[in-house]
Amino acid sequence: MERFFRIFGREYGNINQAAFLLGSFAFLSQILGLLRDRFIAHFIGPSPELDAYYAAFRIPDLIFISIASLASITVLIPFVTAKLADGKITAEARKFLDDVFTVFLFAMLLVSLVVFFLMPHLVALVVPGFAPALQAKVIMLSRIMLLSPILLGLSNLFGSITQLFRKFFIYALSPIFYNFGIILGILFLYPIFGISGLAAGVVLGALMHFLIQAFAGRGSGFAPRFSVAINFKEIKRVVLTSLPRTLGLSFNNIALISIISLASYLQGGSISVFNFSLNIQSVPLGIIGLSYAVAAFPTLTRSYASGKLEEFRDHLGSATRAIIFWSLPVTFLFIVLRAQIVRVVLGSGSFSWENTRLVAASLAIFSISIMAQGLIALFARAYYAGGNTKRPLLINFFSSLSIILFSVVFLYIFQHYSSFKYFIEAILKVSDVAGTEVLMLPLAYSCGTIINFLLLGFFTKGDFMKKNQFITKTFFQNLSASFFMGVVAYIGLNIFSPLFGLDTFWGVFLQGFISGVLGIGAGVFLLYLFGSQELKDLGKTLHTKFWRAKVIAPPQEGL
Repeated sequence: MERFFRIFGREYGNINQAAFLLGSFAFLSQILGLLRDRFIAHFIGPSPELDAYYAAFRIPDLIFISIASLASITVLIPFVTAKLADGKITAEARKFLDDVFTVFLFAMLLVSLVVFFLMPHLVALVVPGFAPALQAKVIMLSRIMLLSPILLGLSNLFGSITQLFRKFFIYALSPIFYNFGIILGILFLYPIFGISGLAAGVVLGALMHFLIQAFAGRGSGFAPRFSVAINFKEIKRVVLTSLPRTLGLSFNNIALISIISLASYLQGGSISVFNFSLNIQSVPLGIIGLSYAVAAFPTLTRSYASGKLEEFRDHLGSATRAIIFWSLPVTFLFIVLRAQIVRVVLGSGSFSWENTRLVAASLAIFSISIMAQGLIALFARAYYAGGNTKRPLLINFFSSLSIILFSVVFLYIFQHYSSFKYFIEAILKVSDVAGTEVLMLPLAYSCGTIINFLLLGFFTKGDFMKKNQFITKTFFQNLSASFFMGVVAYIGLNIFSPLFGLDTFWGVFLQGFISGVLGIGAGVFLLYLFGSQELKDLGKTLHTKFWRAKVIAPPQEGL
């Protein structure tokens, strides 16, 4: 074990290097996530049974968000940082973490037990449109998945230590193991136990997620113990600090629950369509936006805590420009190549061509908010680093409320105004596909998310940014290049589609791949002509051997 942490327990202090590392592992994790979805699409496909599986996540996820935020990385890192001595865990820091571990575990067990018995009433609120037999299936799956938030919450506690010491390699492994566990459930448990095997796979993935962080935490000198004399005054400070963030995340989850609730009244498979497209758009979000946000957070926290506000602004501005640089091209490519992406990722077995077109249309709508989602994650962490959680809370509340309202309004307009329905179906080329009402749900989600970004970005600029950070210049340079990229990719698609056809996997893959490469080449060329600083920084990063970082040997007492 010591050899493992000497090799992989490295500290990455540079945000671009850390983000590059996290993005690389996020890419691997997302590939496994897409493979997971492909297996699900192949064996089951959009259907009422799969709707029940996806709906079963909602209550466990709400528990995780509501309770596990006590042990979340963004809340604990500033507290633990203040208790370190020369960058090492002290007795005071260890006692604090033991108290958090004890309170968190007992709270999670108690809440999960109560929810287990209340599940029939809660499920009736989440999926009111489901038939009783399908609701019963959601109840069973949700009860199995109740183990997941406990394990993931404990993993977050250990993960705060690995991220505090910037050991991003190990931190980035957990999502990979999580998806791997779910894939094992699909391949080996589903054929035996049916849909409940998928839920068991989620628990297996959560267990693997926890174990990798537990070993990493021990390697950093953290082995939690149950506290008898808990310092509840300190715990109260943590709870009060985390409460606004917890409420903000809970608002987002409640908005998703509202969307699922509305989708339960729509055509069977609508929840599946929504989740398939949401998962695909989460790939660039996880690789780009969340990687930069996670990598920047420890550095932002330390800069703010030490009063180095100029350094804080520089790191925040650099991460913002990087997210814009990567996210805008992805948005345009996803919109243009949506059908090819969905067909390559999901198109086999029970996943029909009609399913492909509907998920592709939903993906295009989600894609317009990819950049917004990434910057929200970063800007919120900027406020968390400064100890201000109230502003993101209020903005999250407003945007979550807007998502719920947009969902109801858009569905009503779509169902009662044929001109609006015709416009949406025509622009997304799904006029002859059944169940297009579901497209109003990603539209509502994207609109609410963009409102969140605009509000949070406005206040972040006033509170943290400086006029000379060239963020506006970066945005318009990349917007122009991304639009040009999309146009070239679209032209390429029209050229290569008749050549390769849509009947085989390789035909769909090649037309999308070649068109995408041509579009990317055109976009890079235009950015080169613009003299894009981000393009120059990318070249420097690729020439830097980011793995040559300082190796941090684990403390002997932690082994």
